[in-house]
Amino acid sequence: MSSRGTLLAEAYAACASLARSHYENFPVASRLLPPAMRPHVSAVYAFARVADDIADEGVVPASTRQTRLADWQTCLHQAAGGTLPEVRPSSGNQLIVVALGHTIRALDLPLALFDDLISAFGQDTTTTRYASWSEVLDYCRRSANPVGRLVLRIAGYQSDALDRSSDALCTALQLTNFWQDFGRDWRAGRLYVPRELSDACGAEEADLQESHLTPSWARAIQTCVAATRERFDQGRAICDGVAGRLRLELRLTWLGGHHVLDRVERARFELLHNRPTLRPSDFFVLGWRTLRWPGAGLSPARMKD
Repeated sequence: MSSRGTLLAEAYAACASLARSHYENFPVASRLLPPAMRPHVSAVYAFARVADDIADEGVVPASTRQTRLADWQTCLHQAAGGTLPEVRPSSGNQLIVVALGHTIRALDLPLALFDDLISAFGQDTTTTRYASWSEVLDYCRRSANPVGRLVLRIAGYQSDALDRSSDALCTALQLTNFWQDFGRDWRAGRLYVPRELSDACGAEEADLQESHLTPSWARAIQTCVAATRERFDQGRAICDGVAGRLRLELRLTWLGGHHVLDRVERARFELLHNRPTLRPSDFFVLGWRTLRWPGAGLSPARMKD
């Protein structure tokens, strides 16, 4: 293998290692995906993971984190153009942009989608409250939806209809993660429930000092859950619109996200100190439901424990 081939192999291996060690509700680039897709999906994830870690370095001043994000973005643009960038602080990060630069060139992925991701991570350094649903959804448009569109491009799909459905699913997953992490985010100083909703429900931030959510905050979360379910419904079409192993991956993702949302709804009074998650035993049920997925046009029944 040439030195260039060795470097690329090391670069993709570094991305795969990071993807295996950092995931939220589901493994990234799992074995359900076609093998040819996995290195590229891992590279996209690894790039976003590093950017997210930069944005979340809470002890570092926001201006410094923004500069680091801009440097990370510049490195990606250099790598996408075929230039080997100098990345600090670690050579491991250099390997990530080497792999992703190769993926972008090989698959002609749009850099604008990566720029949207960096924009959202940059917003995380300065924005801790959202006044309206439109602001929350705009954040999702840049933080979650680009990932779904990139996965579609990696799989070879170019379709406005699939993009729209993918956007709905990715937004639903992002929103689910917000409600799932309600207590964790609150302790970190962030609140994603839009103020227009909390005000309408009579939910005040001072009440979040209690051990349980008040009825007003529980109503706000219930409304958030209902809005998120609508987006899961809108995003279901993507699970039937792609073929092969990617279809199984997306069905599993849809079902798993829906399941987490169900748990959020049931545990909404406990969200300050309880983070609803999937248990290992859930994956057997989710796998079975993935294989038994109803035909197009039919809505899967809401899962129960």
